[in-house]
Order: sequence, then C-alpha cells, then structure tokens
Amino acid sequence: MSASVGRFSFVRWGRRILVGAAAVALLSACVPPPHLGVAASQSGLNIPWDVQFLPSGTMLYTERAGGLNAVVGGQRRLLWKPTDLVAAIEAGMMSIAVDPSYSTTHQVFVCFASTAPGYGVDDVRIARLTLDANTTTATNRTDILTGIPMNPAGELGKHSGCRLHFGPDGYLWVGTGDAAIGTAPQDPKSLAGKVLRITKTGAAAPGNMAAPFDPRIESYGHRNVQGLAFRANGQAYDVEHGTGCDDEVNLLRTGGNYGWDPVPRAPGDPSYDEYTDMTDTVRHPDAIRPVWKSGCPTIAPSGGVFLNGTQWGTWNGGLVLEVLKGSKLLMLKFDNTGTRVAAFSWALTDHGRLRSGTVGPDGALYVTTSNGSTDQILRVTPADVSK
Repeated sequence: MSASVGRFSFVRWGRRILVGAAAVALLSACVPPPHLGVAASQSGLNIPWDVQFLPSGTMLYTERAGGLNAVVGGQRRLLWKPTDLVAAIEAGMMSIAVDPSYSTTHQVFVCFASTAPGYGVDDVRIARLTLDANTTTATNRTDILTGIPMNPAGELGKHSGCRLHFGPDGYLWVGTGDAAIGTAPQDPKSLAGKVLRITKTGAAAPGNMAAPFDPRIESYGHRNVQGLAFRANGQAYDVEHGTGCDDEVNLLRTGGNYGWDPVPRAPGDPSYDEYTDMTDTVRHPDAIRPVWKSGCPTIAPSGGVFLNGTQWGTWNGGLVLEVLKGSKLLMLKFDNTGTRVAAFSWALTDHGRLRSGTVGPDGALYVTTSNGSTDQILRVTPADVSK
C-alpha cells in the first residue's frame, strides 16, 4: 500500500471543510491487495469506454469516437460505427450490454450520443444490434430508447452517463447523466440524472416508479452515473461522479431520491449550482445517503464490478472501481447489509486513468485505460490464475 494510507487531508470546498478520500479509513479497515499480474490484452486504442464478452469468449469493446469493435482470432474488427455518432467532451460511443440470451438472439445493446433528427437537439440513446454468426458486422439497428438529454448550453456531451447492465432480474438497467441541466435530476419526466429499468424493447420494466414519474425511471436525483454493479446477493449499486467533493457509491432502491438538486437557491438564477451537496438532505429530507463517498477532492470513479472467488484473496466479494482522476483500482468491501464499507484497498496506480472493468470468461478482470491514443485494455489476474 502507498505510504499515504492513513494520512488524512482536510480540504475546504465552498463553506464546507471535508475529509479527503482517505477518510474511508476512519470507518473501515485498510487491507492489502492481492498480488496482481497485469498484461496488455489490447494496445494502441483511443479512449476505450467499455469492454464486455460474448458467451464464445469474443471480446467486444467501444472507443468513444470509434464505434463498436470485436477481437476475433487476435484481430480487431470494427463492427459498427453509426453516421450519427457524436464524440464530444464526455459523450460518444459508451457502454455495451450483451443480451443474456445472446446464444439465441445474437443481440447486443450500446449507448451512444447521437445527432439523429427527431428531438431538435442531440441526445443520448440506446440501440439494439444483431451480430452475425462470425462476428464480422452488426446490423438491424433498432433504437429502443431515445431522448436522454444532452447538454444544450455550449458544453455538448457534459455529464452524458451512460452505463448499461443487465440485472439479475433480466431487465436492462441504464445509468444516465444530468446533462448539466439543473432541473433534470429532480424532474419526474426527464430521463437525465436517473437510473432506468427497461425491457429489451425499451418499454418500462414492471415495478418502476409510479406517476407522475416516467415509468422507465427506477430512481432519481443522480448527477452523473458512470457505473452499475450487482452484488452476488442481487443488491444493485451505482457509481457516480461528484462535484469538487463527494463521488458516490449508492445502494439503489426503487423509487429512491438520491438528493442531487443543483438548482440555485437564488430566485431566477438560471445557472447550474456545482457547490450544492451531492445528497441535499435540506431540500430533500428523505434523500438516500451514499454507502461510500470520496470526500474532497473527488477521484472520479467510473466503472464498477464485483469480484467473486477465493483466488482474489482480500478482494473476494469486493466492489472494484476503475478510477479516472485518481488513476487506480479502488476496492470497497461492504458489510453484510451492504450499507457500510467494512474494508478497502487499492492497486494498479501506474497505468494512468482507468475507466471500465468487467470479469472475462477466463475469470480475469479486464480494465480499459482512458489516457488517449496509447490506451490499452488490461488483463488483471490474481497470482493464482495468472498465465
């Protein structure tokens, strides 16, 4: 572990004085990470946003400005790059989800920023695609969900989300950003600043929020959801970017308000208030507090995946976050209730910005870097399964 473990820095943010990210040590135990082997699975990429695997073991990955790709027989193939793709600031080709019934449907789902007409402004949308038997191309595009807002105020792409993950309930969960629109997170009709649950056709999943909320909304009051992860017991968590303080990991509850409300308090002020609390319990007393927050400054956690298996040692059962600004893997292990961090540690501090992670069919953790044209997809293994 770094020599900085257990050292606490106090940073002033607006009128608050908060403890920095190492403050998690006040409430939980710092444990040593397992011995990890790290190798480049793919190199020479440009901001790979997500990586997932087909049941055959074929790797799929997106590049923010480069579309959906596959690695077949060691060779990269561009499967699909829509002509309406927007790559701007934080937006572009983003998350991938593989249909749990892929062996029958050959379908995958992608989330991306689009210039397609129909909304007057660009939007973030989800398309369903069909891959051919040899994984050479993606066809039959069907846009199952459209109209997730993008920022209209000169910062196209800011706070675009977008994370896809099929839950154990069989439905597609979608984490969205608030598009830096102050009213969006608390707006019951806006799809921005939300976690959504939908079917494979884009319809609302049963059990979501009731009117006046859009029936596709599972929870609201989010800022910029970058990760979704499911614990072995089925508990759902999101990973959320904070402002200058308080990145968050939240235990998701249907109908929950997570308290982000950046509407300025001054009447008539049209700005976006970055200085408000991430979980505003003054305006929203019932807001659900996070199970972990970074304090000040933020570290920008992005993806998140639970590791399961004794080969992971102290990380077994932990949520591993891929961290952008903080440039590391951060492991959080929750207590039995899933509401408190009981242990934490970190590793992989020498590969720059890390964005997304998934467990491959070989049991290894695959992690995308986010540094520019020299990016990689890293294969991370505990010593027991390195090869």
